[in-house]
Amino acid sequence: QVKFMESGGGLVQPGGSLRLSCAVTGNTLDRYAIGWFRQAPGKEREGVSCVNSNSDSITYADSVKGRFTISRDNAKNEAYLQMNNLKPEDTGVYFCAAYANHLNPQPTLGRFEYDFWGQGTQVTVSS
Repeated sequence: QVKFMESGGGLVQPGGSLRLSCAVTGNTLDRYAIGWFRQAPGKEREGVSCVNSNSDSITYADSVKGRFTISRDNAKNEAYLQMNNLKPEDTGVYFCAAYANHLNPQPTLGRFEYDFWGQGTQVTVSS
């Protein structure tokens, strides 16, 4: 059974950085497109960034462009979200999600496209 697990969340001051990781077990990462989503209290889950299996299709939400970078290392079966210049509005639970890349090799930030979800990791940006 394939599973995805996030790590790397925490408390950081505005302007700081965090790197989130998403590890897969039960299958190999190269079969999947990966998306990062976040959910703030009282708000809907929103797409942050996504990448296809060979990293030639990458999308960012406008709110994080120029600050966040998505990447993946298929050999290590891990994907990452580097978050720089964090703002209080970036606070939320961050989720790693995936679907079989062959279904759509140009992923989008639509959450209903994704079949597998991690448990989430909390990111809090506060002074």
